[in-house]
Amino acid sequence: MRERVEGETCERIEEEVRKIREVGGEVAKAHARFGKADKEIVHLSEELHADLVILGSRGFDPIRRAVMGSLSDSVVRYAHCPVLVVR
Repeated sequence: MRERVEGETCERIEEEVRKIREVGGEVAKAHARFGKADKEIVHLSEELHADLVILGSRGFDPIRRAVMGSLSDSVVRYAHCPVLVVR
């Protein structure tokens, strides 16, 4: 099952990269990671020596965020570099 999920994930990433390039954007390299999203983002940013991490935000209300947690809050807290959160 994990192999199937990894394959589908890689296909989806390749499709998104293709769309970005079609509209004139540049993608140096795409990365797929499996695990807890916030930890994987922080670890990858450290491996790449990133100067900035940019994340989208779903904009959960405070109660939902308290119950579910927030990926962006966690990355902001643990990242070694600045994090830009975009709504």
